[in-house]
Amino acid sequence: MNKHEKDRTKPIYLISVVCDMLGVHPQTLRLYEKEGLIHPLRRRTQRLYSESDLERLTLILQLTRELGVNKAGVDIILRMRRRMEVMQNEMEEMMQLFEDDVRADFKERLRKAFKED
Repeated sequence: MNKHEKDRTKPIYLISVVCDMLGVHPQTLRLYEKEGLIHPLRRRTQRLYSESDLERLTLILQLTRELGVNKAGVDIILRMRRRMEVMQNEMEEMMQLFEDDVRADFKERLRKAFKED
């Protein structure tokens, strides 16, 4: 996790601030939490939201308000999106390993070619 990702996951916003920013009622956020769509950090009774939480909430609100997706559909979309992110990360790791192998093989071939001369 790089510094930028850490900053995005740092819980800094109170529920009242998030409600003002997104134009939602606190009960809406509580409902989303109860249904497992969001997971703000809890400190005693206080909920704290991160930039990452805000991005997720913005997506949820776009899906429900603009596209008319119900909460069950939102849950499915969010899970599929997460799976795609995991798969993309795995593919990037595999490609990096492949590139490393190709690079090492190429260096070895060059070493052998120059050794033969």
